[in-house]
Amino acid sequence: MTLIQEPLNSNTKASKIIDQNTSFLDGPNGRGREFSMIFNTGRQLLRGFRKLHFVGPCISVFGSARFTEEHPYYALARNCGKGIADLGFTTMTGGGPGIMEAANRGAFEAGGRSVGCTIKLPKEQYTNPYMHDYVRVEYFFVRKVLLVKYSYAFIVCPGGFGTLDELFETLTLIQTGVLNNFPIVILGRHYFEDIQEFVAKMIREKTISTNDQQLILFTDDVDEAMNHISKYISNNYKIKSKPKRWWLLGE
Repeated sequence: MTLIQEPLNSNTKASKIIDQNTSFLDGPNGRGREFSMIFNTGRQLLRGFRKLHFVGPCISVFGSARFTEEHPYYALARNCGKGIADLGFTTMTGGGPGIMEAANRGAFEAGGRSVGCTIKLPKEQYTNPYMHDYVRVEYFFVRKVLLVKYSYAFIVCPGGFGTLDELFETLTLIQTGVLNNFPIVILGRHYFEDIQEFVAKMIREKTISTNDQQLILFTDDVDEAMNHISKYISNNYKIKSKPKRWWLLGE
């Protein structure tokens, strides 16, 4: 049996973006197309490595692109960015609007370093103006690699499917030992109360261990979040001199 899918209308900008991100997930393609995908992935990763290698140790902030400046969650993320700057870390986000903009803005206005890893999407994504530098990629998995690779802690603010994807993938990497036991802070206890209850259910059902709940701090207090991260960093790392730039990784 052969399945044939009608191609998307290539006359629209949105369809081109969607096709670019889904064509390699539609099953086997021709060798040329598969090689092109591999090449594009490597190119995007190398561009990201060059851009982000020297931005300093980061703390990534995840959250919805939909909250406006008037929303309390925007203010929460903005204070979070300020707190990260006060710790001396670089704030990294997905570089878009909403929570991402708020965290970048808080760090930017506090005199801290602010960077992002943006992605081309047909909607809900523009590059916010509160970053000192950013890299733009085409694939979600490349974006997540870069958001995780340079971060020593992760702060999760209210968000949707994308935010939960980032949360649980990062949590899985830490739980399975692929990633160091970096702090994960979930800001917004009321918003995430169902997640906290579900974690407790997984423990009761023995699908995760009791110790796994210690991988996450649920809080509404930015100061508590910063103290939690600061304690982990001071207990596990020490400051050393900045490495010399290498032409292949830094411009």
